[in-house]
Order: sequence, then C-alpha cells, then structure tokens
Amino acid sequence: MSTKDNLMAAFAGESQANRKYLAFAKKADADGYKSAARMFRAAAEAETLHAHAHLNAADGVGSTEDNLKAAVSGETFEFEQMYPPYLEEAKTEGQQKAIRSFSYAMEAEQVHAKLFADVLSNLSKEDDSVYYLCPVCGYVEKNGAPDVCPICQAKGSSFIKVE
Repeated sequence: MSTKDNLMAAFAGESQANRKYLAFAKKADADGYKSAARMFRAAAEAETLHAHAHLNAADGVGSTEDNLKAAVSGETFEFEQMYPPYLEEAKTEGQQKAIRSFSYAMEAEQVHAKLFADVLSNLSKEDDSVYYLCPVCGYVEKNGAPDVCPICQAKGSSFIKVE
C-alpha cells in the first residue's frame, strides 16, 4: 500500500468514528447522560479534524467544480452499484431494517446526484438556494420542504432547513 492509500484508509476510519460517536452522543442524550454525550460530540469533532487532515494530505479536495463532479460520481455509484446488491442481500436474509435503510439511502442518493449536477451546471450563477433535509431518509429538497417526503412519507414540517 502507498501513503495515499493509507491516508484514504485513515480518512475512512476517522469519518466512521465521527458518525458513530455522534450516534452514541444522541443515545447518551436520550438516556440522560449529558456528560457522556458531550464527550462523544467532542471526540466526534476531533475525528472530523483528523479526517479532514488526512483527506487534504491525500490531495482529496479539489476545486469546487472538481468536488461537485466527484460528488455526482460518488452518489451515482452508490445508487447504481453499491446499494442494489446490498438491498438484494438484505431481502434474501429477510432483514427488514436493513431493507428500509438501504432503500431509503438508494432513493435519496439519486436525488443528491441530481442536485449536485444542477449546482455544477449552474455554478457560475450563484443563488440563494436553501435545502431541506428529511430527518428520516435523507431526501433533500431545494427551496422548500414538501408537504410529505416522497421517499419515506415523513411530514414536511419535520424537515431540517440547511443554509
């Protein structure tokens, strides 16, 4: 393995630790352990610092145009190649929670790819777009939440505004 391979493996590990610690923090908060939750959030931020440092050292952040192209490619890979076999395996095993998780993600990734492509094609026309995130499935809507999520049927009033 090369140093770049090691940097990308470290980036993946640190990124996963960040997300895991944030999930742990949410659980600790729900369980009433505020101090534990704060520590999990602090560690999650530290893992983000490490991940960003590794990605930058691997020259993994390019121009905004290059980054948008990478995002479209990555999202497209996920819904075309990654999630379909994961979903089929979950169906074969009768894993209902996994089926739902993979299905939601696969559908949301299609929307993400389209939104990234739209931003890329209009990059020179900066605007005041605001995005709304479904907290259940990850669907994203531009400039307003729908009445109901087209993927998971969550109420639009639960969407999170992202500016």
